[in-house]
Amino acid sequence: MPESVPRAAVLPLAAGALAHIGPAATWLPLVRRHLSPRLAGAGHPRHVALTFDDGPDPVSTPLFLDALDGLGVRATFFVLGDAVVRHPGVVRETARRGHEVAVHGWSHDRPWLPAPVRELRAVRRAVAAVQDVTGVTPQWYRPPYGILTSGRWAAARAAGLRPVLWTAWGRDWTATATPASVRATVEADLGGGGTVLLHDTDRTAAPDCWRAALGALPDLVADWRAAGWTVGPLADHGTAVVHATAPRVLGRPGAVRRPPVSGRSWHG
Repeated sequence: MPESVPRAAVLPLAAGALAHIGPAATWLPLVRRHLSPRLAGAGHPRHVALTFDDGPDPVSTPLFLDALDGLGVRATFFVLGDAVVRHPGVVRETARRGHEVAVHGWSHDRPWLPAPVRELRAVRRAVAAVQDVTGVTPQWYRPPYGILTSGRWAAARAAGLRPVLWTAWGRDWTATATPASVRATVEADLGGGGTVLLHDTDRTAAPDCWRAALGALPDLVADWRAAGWTVGPLADHGTAVVHATAPRVLGRPGAVRRPPVSGRSWHG
């Protein structure tokens, strides 16, 4: 450390930085599953919560709404406030079709520097945008990139939102994603009571990558129902409707065990 920088001045800065970014360790699956199952989206053991991030998108989101209608599934859409005000009709239609609209923030940024006032203002602004368009107060908050800093956590709670991340995702934002890869990636980590993260837009990802998630939906939903799980939004995740005893699933307890997808084996 340079002699010109007093150690006494550095320590408070380091402590402040740790306090700011420390909670973001929950981005790591093992950390949140063991330390905060609710933050990981753990719910009724015979239910899967289906969620989508980064919308609304006037091109792709309506296709997801149509696909979900065809499957008889409702989901939770985490929307960005700046897109809500640009495409209110898409958000209004999402709510009209029975889906839950939640808050993903105002814009899709990374919070490397502490800015608690700005974070609170952004979250409250996004909440207001959703309320104005849907007439419903959102209940959930998922930060962009899943980076839940202390400032974002405090902002969510102050705005009356419950933070929630995910249990399994499909890595559907990559240029190489396919319906088969999305299906395999989700089901490698998913058990009953899990929350799935997909994306209904390519706003912050590879162009047209959303097509992989859209194409994976029919097989994913079929797999989950075959395992005896109901599928729906986070609002139903704690009180899922159970129709029958879930069948015994081979492999890791709670994981879906399906035939290899497109010749690629995976371990459940």
